[in-house]
Amino acid sequence: MIIGVPKETYPGERRVALVPSSIPPLIKSGLRVQIEAKAGLAAGFNGDAYADAGAEVIDDREEIIRSADVLLQVRGLGANPHAGLADLEFMREGQVNIAPCDPLGNLEAVRQLAERGVTLFAMELIPRITRAQSMDVLSSMATIAGYKAVLLAADRLPKMFPLMMTAAGTLTPAKVFIIGAGVAGLQAIATSRRLGAVVHGYDVRPAVKEQVQSLGATFVEVPLETTGAEGAGGYAKQLGEEFYQKQRELMARTVAGSDVCITTAAIPGKPSPRIITAEAVEGMSPGSVIVDLAAERGGNCEVTKADEIVVKNGVTILGPTNLPSEVPTHASQMLAKNMTNFLKLVTRGSDFHLNLDDEIVRATLAAYRREVVNAQIRELLGLEPLKTPSPDAPPVDHLAARL
Repeated sequence: MIIGVPKETYPGERRVALVPSSIPPLIKSGLRVQIEAKAGLAAGFNGDAYADAGAEVIDDREEIIRSADVLLQVRGLGANPHAGLADLEFMREGQVNIAPCDPLGNLEAVRQLAERGVTLFAMELIPRITRAQSMDVLSSMATIAGYKAVLLAADRLPKMFPLMMTAAGTLTPAKVFIIGAGVAGLQAIATSRRLGAVVHGYDVRPAVKEQVQSLGATFVEVPLETTGAEGAGGYAKQLGEEFYQKQRELMARTVAGSDVCITTAAIPGKPSPRIITAEAVEGMSPGSVIVDLAAERGGNCEVTKADEIVVKNGVTILGPTNLPSEVPTHASQMLAKNMTNFLKLVTRGSDFHLNLDDEIVRATLAAYRREVVNAQIRELLGLEPLKTPSPDAPPVDHLAARL
């Protein structure tokens, strides 16, 4: 069975789906790995490193995509809607695509792959259960985004983060406010604390208070009813506009007293909740910085513009949408580990193995046998509920012939 890894074509994307160190275990299990030449170069891995690890390095992108039984990507079609269309014509019936692909944000891409006959596993749909942690690409990339966001803020802030007592006087520490205490937010708290800042954290889920405090931050108490703020799989759930309006009003004072605000509040498949208003930005001191990690879906700050730097009343608002790509070596290492662990789950030796009794397989399977099979995606597309394929169903057709 051939595992194919093409070079990423999304503008500015520097990550790669497999790194050289992840190749030998795959080959040992009986798989062949083909990688497009220069696929890992931007992440610090050249073709020789892949060849030395046992991969077949191929110049022809079309050949990689056509010949792969399983195609691994950092950005599948849904997460690369423009350049990704060029690859769709080379994909074939029964081919398996494993990739982050924005399945809840780009529904039509899932339908397109299904119509092509591609079996799609959407890595964003990995359930947040203990057994799936080693495959959780969202958590891996959020870790990097939270870390990098603090560095961006520190670079822009006209102050230093730590308390310093010098012969020239005492320098007070920066005040950092982290909104959203998921993986990215917790990493931002930890990084800010390591740099010496005074940190406050907030999340609509009261259960994370202890985690925020364990990292040395003060949890901001907002007296609002938050029952049901956590949805399936441990992700934040969208709440009503009335809740967000009260939240904005109550948090404005904390925002105004902060040198840095890093926002990470995101709802899968939904617009980002607006938490920081333009008026709240005006209340911040000149030189303050906001890093909005929810910019891709509209942002948590009313002033945010995706992938742009906005300056309003002396406050700098950054809206990066792909921070993990700014740390491509370690991001690729983490992503490759997630991918190879998932591959172990859906392969048996050199054969593909679809076990729909497995919660992780069931949750991530988005398209199969020319149908969109994920219930949530079907509902969003306006499709009738589909009976789950039988656990006794044979493997993907073109691979079944090899059994």
